[in-house]
Amino acid sequence: MGTNRVALVTGGGKQRVGFGVAKALGKAGYAIVLHFRSSGSEAADSVRLLGQEGIAAEAMQADLSDEGQTENLVGRLIDRHGRIDALVTCASRWGRHSLAETDAGLFLEQFKANTLTTALACLSVGRRMVAQPEGGVIVTVGDWALRRPYPDHLAYHTSKGAVAAFTRALAVELGRQNPRVRVNMVEPGPVMLPPDMPEEEKQEAIGATLVRKEGNPDDVGKAVLALVENSFITGVSLPVDGGRSIWAGGL
Repeated sequence: MGTNRVALVTGGGKQRVGFGVAKALGKAGYAIVLHFRSSGSEAADSVRLLGQEGIAAEAMQADLSDEGQTENLVGRLIDRHGRIDALVTCASRWGRHSLAETDAGLFLEQFKANTLTTALACLSVGRRMVAQPEGGVIVTVGDWALRRPYPDHLAYHTSKGAVAAFTRALAVELGRQNPRVRVNMVEPGPVMLPPDMPEEEKQEAIGATLVRKEGNPDDVGKAVLALVENSFITGVSLPVDGGRSIWAGGL
């Protein structure tokens, strides 16, 4: 594959899910732009590591909850590369809060971090993809627990659920203007469990999957690449969770 295709991975500066996505797309021939908000040194390390694998990559900073900064980021990318072929929105904030802690402020915080940032990036990129004859592909990132919510994450789940609805609606809005623009979602499951998670909880999470193992960023990256490359898939949400969302036996 050629190296003229360009992918923007938001939240890709840290070596977590976004890095796995960037690596998968980079190995498929995409030039990678890693977005970061504040993790500049980590983003530089990620660019270096991708370069060691022969992947053309660079990092760009922006606060995606700010419409002006988001437009500026996408504009800089277009000025530099002349096009954008894929957007993957990995930037998000996970939060555990009890029902007693859940209030309007928390909902606004979670929607700003998860829903607004995704929407602004997708709108800015999507409008440009519609204007490109070759179109483009957007993949948003949800959560397996949208299908089977777990407790103490009401605001987080609601903000991610809004992203799922937005993804389907955006697939319609963009696709009817340019049939070569597609929008899909991946829903990661237990991927990169927190290092400070108690071993008992970690084993419980792994045991709740049908494949009996923890996922990794590369698993998500491969799923994203499949959605990007298959021109007959749009408007879908794909769980990447080892079967956790369909199996009641692990509860």
